[in-house]
Amino acid sequence: MSKSKCPVMTTSAGNPVADNQNSLTAGARGPALMQDVHLIEKLAHQNRERIPERVVHAKGWGAYGTLKITEDISKYTKAKVLQKGAETPMIIRFSTVAGEQGAADAERDVRGFAMKFYTEEGNWDLVGNNTPVFFIRDPLKFPDFIRTQKRHPKTNLRSNTAMWDFWSLSPESLHQVTILMSDRGLPQAPMYMNGYGSHTYSFINEQGERHWVKFHFKTQQGHKFHTNAEANEIIGNTRESYQEALFGTIEEGNYPKWTMQVQVMSEAEAEKTSYDPFDLTKVWPHGEFPPITIGEFELNRNAENYFAEIEQVAFSPSNFVPGIGPSPDKMLQGRIFSYADAHRYRLGTHYEALPVNAPKCPVHHYHKDGAMRFFEPKTGNVDAYYEPNSFGGAEQAPEYAEPALALSGDADRYNHREGNDDYTQAGDLFRLFDDEQKQRLFSNIAAAMCGVPDFIVERQLGHFEKADPAYAEGVKAAIDARAKEMLAAAE
Repeated sequence: MSKSKCPVMTTSAGNPVADNQNSLTAGARGPALMQDVHLIEKLAHQNRERIPERVVHAKGWGAYGTLKITEDISKYTKAKVLQKGAETPMIIRFSTVAGEQGAADAERDVRGFAMKFYTEEGNWDLVGNNTPVFFIRDPLKFPDFIRTQKRHPKTNLRSNTAMWDFWSLSPESLHQVTILMSDRGLPQAPMYMNGYGSHTYSFINEQGERHWVKFHFKTQQGHKFHTNAEANEIIGNTRESYQEALFGTIEEGNYPKWTMQVQVMSEAEAEKTSYDPFDLTKVWPHGEFPPITIGEFELNRNAENYFAEIEQVAFSPSNFVPGIGPSPDKMLQGRIFSYADAHRYRLGTHYEALPVNAPKCPVHHYHKDGAMRFFEPKTGNVDAYYEPNSFGGAEQAPEYAEPALALSGDADRYNHREGNDDYTQAGDLFRLFDDEQKQRLFSNIAAAMCGVPDFIVERQLGHFEKADPAYAEGVKAAIDARAKEMLAAAE
């Protein structure tokens, strides 16, 4: 019997372990024995400790917090989580898009900004980025785009050529490229960046009226960014700068906060905009649809186990609550399928039963069996394992149905690049930058174009030209200056 006050170590079946230092062998110099069940269990478990990393957003940092709603927007939505006075526990995961799990935190990239709210009506997931737009507007192009951000199949290196080739052939990417190559493309830490739902979603009120909505989360810590040179120096010292900053800040009791805002558009207004309000490459001008402050969230608790809680947390835009729903946004429609499907593959059929993903409200469904079925039936009655049934099993509730959405048009593959203005909003953003911000933008683009064939550079310069002639001129000058510097260094 153990004389220590510590718990007795056991196998996963609960059997006491007598020796965790020495394998069972046939003599001091003999081979290990198969009957050493503790050795076999440890080795077998270690072989299975890793799960597939996320295809995108693999490197991430997260924490728990609380969402507090301070303003009344009941005229727009009946969602209980968004009613004045509501306080809802949440978890958030920040991430880079392109980097693998071992990538450095301080790399120039779009940052994921994914939130799960544990509401009394089920989990509400808002899966966005630190930018209000994205590179593409059609989900059919998402796998192609992500491949340009990953490694070349022959060199196994990142490819500037692939990246700029895709962007230069996809003018809808210009708005997001401008943000990525600006100061905003390299925040110092998660606390110093905004978050956006990015997509257009819908609000439904108690009267069954629908409005379209955009979500914004404005950092209360202020914006802080790194230059490329600063980031390179940081990466030379640590690859975990974001994890260190976020975890350390919360551990010290300095809880970061974000102000929650919404832009709201009526269905009638959506029919009159000069741009497609469901286009993920576009923003809604604040002058037309002013952001409305409705509350804030605070991050106030670190995870106890990174793998169990941050690596296994699974967000999906398919997780809605009554009063919040989807829109005709094509990219959102694609993500509604792909995110949940990715989690079923990566974590398993019952990923939403894992503690970090499990809703805090009662759950009733008829999903059956599969790997890791470790919970009791969720139907309300063990005899009710199908629907409809006569044994008091969970029933549908028609009162939660959304009002019908009028859709029209012939089913066809419409060219999403025809008749779309991909330059005005990118040019407007460029003209908001001061001279120093523009110079850093030019320099960042020139550095990212290193090694890219001239014909691709020229094609991309053509897009900059259409956004603003000064944009193209500045990038061209930065490329020429960089080429001279490299030539001089080689002599």
